[in-house]
Amino acid sequence: MATYKVTKGTPVAFRDSAYSTAYPSGHEGELFYNSSSGAFQFLGLAAGAWSSGGNLNVGKGYTAMEGDSTAAICIAGYSPGGNLATTESYNGSSWTEVNDLNVARAVIASAGTYAAAIAMGGNPPASGYSVLNEQWNGTNWTEVGDLNVARYAAGGAGTSTAALFITGRNPIANTAVESWNGSSWTEIADINTGRYAIGATGTQTAAIAMGGTAIPPQATGLVNNELWNGNSWTEVGDLNTARYAVGSSSSSSTDALVFGGYVTSPSSVTEAWNGTSWTEVNDLATARNFAAGAGTASDSIVAGNSADTNATEEWSFAHALKTIDVS
Repeated sequence: MATYKVTKGTPVAFRDSAYSTAYPSGHEGELFYNSSSGAFQFLGLAAGAWSSGGNLNVGKGYTAMEGDSTAAICIAGYSPGGNLATTESYNGSSWTEVNDLNVARAVIASAGTYAAAIAMGGNPPASGYSVLNEQWNGTNWTEVGDLNVARYAAGGAGTSTAALFITGRNPIANTAVESWNGSSWTEIADINTGRYAIGATGTQTAAIAMGGTAIPPQATGLVNNELWNGNSWTEVGDLNTARYAVGSSSSSSTDALVFGGYVTSPSSVTEAWNGTSWTEVNDLATARNFAAGAGTASDSIVAGNSADTNATEEWSFAHALKTIDVS
């Protein structure tokens, strides 16, 4: 005589609609029965993707940016007419020209937010390398304490009152790093590998510097990634794709994006950093180098290009709604 063992499963919640795919969600990974569609579904891990945003008023490259996809400023840069002092403000859908920098510059570094930023170094019309530093209060730019070493194509990290100015070119790749306390700059521990046209993110005491080049004028991209702990730089996980003139975003040294750049031509590759290693994720729609990026690893914006494009892209996360197929 046959016997059967009774098994007891875990009850699955009934819903008459699907969970929202908006990120973040407390329902990630939850299984439920959708009584409207008659299917078992769950929210998968969120994935990031680029989408089109509003165009800049002035197509440019060699520019800088602070903010995110809902509120940002795009600072200075270069167009076919020469270096620019223009600043544009983004409201999540369109750009508006606001008050200019005091001195037109290209290939600058920046730090801060859309409402409180600094614009450091660069390449002004009168000379090859600049020590200029200007501070943005949400309305106007004011010249404040100069850098110790004139450079362009450096990386910036931190806030408008506590920032880093990392590497740069003058006239070759530099290892110098300077720290800003809101009124003056102090030279601190050098980076290990001299390079310029880098990406940089993080804070004054916890930052990363990725990519770049060290061989002008026939520049070759680097995979180097270094971590700053407030006292010294340590080489950590390399980029997957060697490149320079990259865009980057995040206020964290453990959760960041790097995108675009130059390999043998402008790149669309995007990589995500988890504090240990880089993973290739969804590409930009438009290949770019010397573009400006800002935001976080889940909410970023990029605009401009060395080819003087005005196209803007926004990076956002959304959960994938998965339907279980048992056929």
